Amino acid sequence: MSSRVAVVTGGASGMGEAICHELGGRGHKLAVLDIDGQAARRVCSQLRDEGASALAVVADVSDRSAVEEAFAKVRSELGPVHILVTSAGLVDFAPFTEITPQAWDRLIAVNLTGTFHCCQVAVPDMVEAGWGRIVMISSSSAQRGSPKMAHYAAAKGGLLSLTKSLAREYGPLGITVNNVPPSGIETPMQHKSQAAGFLPPNEQMAGSIPVGHLGTGDDIAAAVGFLCSERAGFITGQVLGVNGGQVL
Repeated sequence: MSSRVAVVTGGASGMGEAICHELGGRGHKLAVLDIDGQAARRVCSQLRDEGASALAVVADVSDRSAVEEAFAKVRSELGPVHILVTSAGLVDFAPFTEITPQAWDRLIAVNLTGTFHCCQVAVPDMVEAGWGRIVMISSSSAQRGSPKMAHYAAAKGGLLSLTKSLAREYGPLGITVNNVPPSGIETPMQHKSQAAGFLPPNEQMAGSIPVGHLGTGDDIAAAVGFLCSERAGFITGQVLGVNGGQVL
């Protein structure tokens, strides 16, 4: 198993945190990139306890200069980046006619443009190496639409097209690009949305999932870990739903 340098955005909580542990367990060096520095350092401490090399990097992915500085730090301390998982995300709820331009811009900036920034900054390392893995975390909202989440769904939908475009452009150079749109995954973000009354309780959510229960961050991490592996080299441009059968 080859050891690579992996950057996971939004790596300090939820699905991103689980992905960090999965990739660390596979022997990769982890850069835990998150806007919450304290949480990123906590995850890095856990990763080191598990025997992985880990670096906490603080950045808002919507800020291009911050992203460039973050990746420069990763290269300086860990080496060139060959794996990128874009898990950083922001959610919001509002009826369509009540979505403010500011809310629209912010969700696009974090969920879509942030991924653009990270991919564009990371890709040159992968091109030079002739090997790379990019996995974008989108959402089932991008596949089926979501009432009162049009701005979120639109941003995540853009990731589906970005995945396919980059897969075609960089496949000849040894880089695969895939997408995981989760649904029904229990995360801190979900709990906050439930507490605010935007999502139903777990039992009700589980009732709409064919397998009969919610998923976990580990379920997402397992899929991402495979897509980032040597064995997934013939898989690119694909959308792998990890959703218990909610979206087929």
